[in-house]
Amino acid sequence: MTDHDTEPALQPLPETGVRLVLCVVAHPDDMEYGTSAAVAAWTGAGVEVTYLLLTRGETGMAEAPEKVAPLREKEQRRACEIVGVSELRMLDHPDGMLEYGLPLRRDIARVVRQVRPDLVLSANFDFEAYGGLNQADHRVAGLAVIDAVRDAANPWVFRDLGESEGLEPWQARVILVAGDPAATHAKQVDEAQVQAAVDSLSAHDAYLEHIRDHPEPAQFIPEILRGGGEGLGVEYAVPFRVFDLGGLEAEQG
Repeated sequence: MTDHDTEPALQPLPETGVRLVLCVVAHPDDMEYGTSAAVAAWTGAGVEVTYLLLTRGETGMAEAPEKVAPLREKEQRRACEIVGVSELRMLDHPDGMLEYGLPLRRDIARVVRQVRPDLVLSANFDFEAYGGLNQADHRVAGLAVIDAVRDAANPWVFRDLGESEGLEPWQARVILVAGDPAATHAKQVDEAQVQAAVDSLSAHDAYLEHIRDHPEPAQFIPEILRGGGEGLGVEYAVPFRVFDLGGLEAEQG
């Protein structure tokens, strides 16, 4: 029970037997607005976490893209180190012009088959999100992740992945969507993991300098995670909308 003696609005995230998590987002920094606290909790418990970034974020700053891309990769690698990410993969789809379609779905499905994760995580892809209109790449990325996770499990979709690349189909147990207002579950995190999330966003220092009036990570990340904690009846938590692909049923059975 919470302090108000009411049932929590969110359920604890079922994680029995979780060994591998794949996080797929559009840009460097997309994981760092609170979600990386959950990553720190997973890696601290021995879970391997891989990040797949669909673009290199090269159009997100004032400088020329050829200068920005390596800078943003460097900052993202530092952010990954802070929360214990096992591997960072970055694709070369164009930042700001990410296109939904078969090439993108194939690229994501390929990595799903390679990594073979229990959980696949992405971010809010609603038309409206985060207090305004969601960025186009975010919308494309989320929808492509949903479809590609199912593609990865179907041997007759992208047959070349199996026949030419030797990648067997893989069925992830659950898709998690961070930042979704219709969250169903949450993962509890502690103060050290909250601080890791703050530090991981702070690692994008050059990028943050280019955003006018961006608040300090320490000013708002803990508040975001307190809000998730309220929904779960704990101090801090990362909320997710869970799409069950059969993994929850199998666990409960």
